[in-house]
Amino acid sequence: MTQTRAYLRDFLLAWFEQYLPGSSILWYDILVLLWIAIFAVALHFILKALAKQFLKGHFLTLESDQPEKSYTAKLVLCLVRRISFAFQGAVIVIQANLWLVKEAFFLHVVKVVTDQWIIIFSLLSLFTLLDIFQAISDKRSNRVPFPLRGLLQTIKLIASVLTGILAVSLLMDKSPLILLSGLGALSAVLLLVFKDPILGLVAGIQLSANNMLAVGDWLEMPKYGADGDVVDIALTTVKVRNWDKTITTIPTYALISDSFKNWRGMSESGGRRIKRSIHLEMSSVCFLDNQQLGELKKAHLLSDYLASKVSVIEKDNIDKKVDMSVLQNGRRLTNVGTFRQYLVSFLKNHPDIHQGMTLIVRQLEPTCNGLPMQVYAFTNTTSWNAYEDIQSDIFDHIIAVLPAFSLRVHESPTGNDIRLLAK
Repeated sequence: MTQTRAYLRDFLLAWFEQYLPGSSILWYDILVLLWIAIFAVALHFILKALAKQFLKGHFLTLESDQPEKSYTAKLVLCLVRRISFAFQGAVIVIQANLWLVKEAFFLHVVKVVTDQWIIIFSLLSLFTLLDIFQAISDKRSNRVPFPLRGLLQTIKLIASVLTGILAVSLLMDKSPLILLSGLGALSAVLLLVFKDPILGLVAGIQLSANNMLAVGDWLEMPKYGADGDVVDIALTTVKVRNWDKTITTIPTYALISDSFKNWRGMSESGGRRIKRSIHLEMSSVCFLDNQQLGELKKAHLLSDYLASKVSVIEKDNIDKKVDMSVLQNGRRLTNVGTFRQYLVSFLKNHPDIHQGMTLIVRQLEPTCNGLPMQVYAFTNTTSWNAYEDIQSDIFDHIIAVLPAFSLRVHESPTGNDIRLLAK
């Protein structure tokens, strides 16, 4: 102690010995503890007022129209508050060392309590700082593909373990290295306890390194009933908001051990696939006669095709001197082949079909359900609503135009058909 503090201590001890009963040293220690408590409380309110003034004077405001800014401001205020608590603990230790002698029992108690206080609020300050990083990352429009939340949770877990070891070592008044050296025997237990976090951390690194999944991707994983947007990639779980607004939670390591479908490629390509068939009644398939050809030539999507195709077929039949009075002889146009060409022309001229991607109209293998005519094309939008509207409009037109080609849609007999036959 300095000479002034020694003189003040001697004066207080003499005063307590003269006017208060009991041990003067005990009364002195109680007075010092009261002074330290009053100083700490006053310092707390001063730091809190300064923090609020700082926030009001800058772009962060506690009351904001944007919830993200308000949440970040509250986190910053919480960080300042927790740092101030840790700082107050350090001030208490300094004050105790200044006014209490080294042999005092209260000095030992104050040191033990404030050491734990500083450790706890330092850890909480680190947690809040990491939460601020997460909040800032969530506000960014172009999020990084790396699972930041999982990394931050890993840092929190490691910091918690190290802080616990440090706290116990201070209580035992032993070096932390002694506790760390004893953890080797418990490594198997620790690996079992922290199995999911370790697997989740490794899986998160692999997902990020291979750019397999990011927040906002459309994930489909039928095994876990997941079909929707990824809303969060944490240390041990991945949250998916399904299209019915339910939330599915998937273990992070399951995305490495099992297969899943990521629709990000579709979203980035700018086109969404149409792959749908219409089943034609095979008994309606026939050759086109001159009257039917005359009617179909009036369609502007078929006029050029029929003009060139009919002339080529007629020339080939004439050159080969084919007897066209026999149906099996020569080359002829069929209604289903012409219909297929019409669909190709229709899709190529459709304003909502992506012309830079695959566009095919093909026949599939006939079955008992008729002759499948499949449309394989891509829309020029990935929006679900627009995609369904475009696909429905296309097949509305296909079904409506079938009678012009003397084709019929295959339909299984219904109850009404059976009743009509019974009559």
